Amino acid sequence: MNIQSRLPTTPDEFLRWNEGREGSWDFVDGRIVEMMVRVSKAHAIISGNLQFLLRSALASPPHVVSSADFGVRTSTSVRYPDVMVDGAMGNPSDLAAAMPLLIAEVLSPSTEPIDFGPKADEYRTIDSLRYYLVLSQEVRRAWLWARGTDDRWSDPKLIEADESVDLPDLVISFNIDELYSGLPS
Repeated sequence: MNIQSRLPTTPDEFLRWNEGREGSWDFVDGRIVEMMVRVSKAHAIISGNLQFLLRSALASPPHVVSSADFGVRTSTSVRYPDVMVDGAMGNPSDLAAAMPLLIAEVLSPSTEPIDFGPKADEYRTIDSLRYYLVLSQEVRRAWLWARGTDDRWSDPKLIEADESVDLPDLVISFNIDELYSGLPS
């Protein structure tokens, strides 16, 4: 007998379906999309450095710094950003962020159009989100979108070597070179 289970059609169904599943999946506009599982050493170093800097600055609850293993809901999807700061502890059994404040993605050749396009658009629909940060693997360069006090999003600010990533709503500032520590200049 061949039993086929129904695929998820809502974000809640997807989060339960995806829990403990091998591989990497996003739920995009009602569709299950397989994502990149393996990353380059540069990607791992950059995302690890960012997590370290954020955890060092936000060492106590309610802030939770997480990696691509923890989900975030957008208005239409469930995504798994490379790095995220959740501003609320929530329930330890939650499968998605309760109040994401910062989302960061490290560019890969296959994800660049998505990270600057649909993901940027989706992430900016999250009411609690204050910052969206995109980091290059190729050069010491980042793009930072910030939500202003008027609730409007800025155009992305280009940040290059020797410049700072300023996140005043989180009371954090660090030099971009810290993100690339361990990589050749």
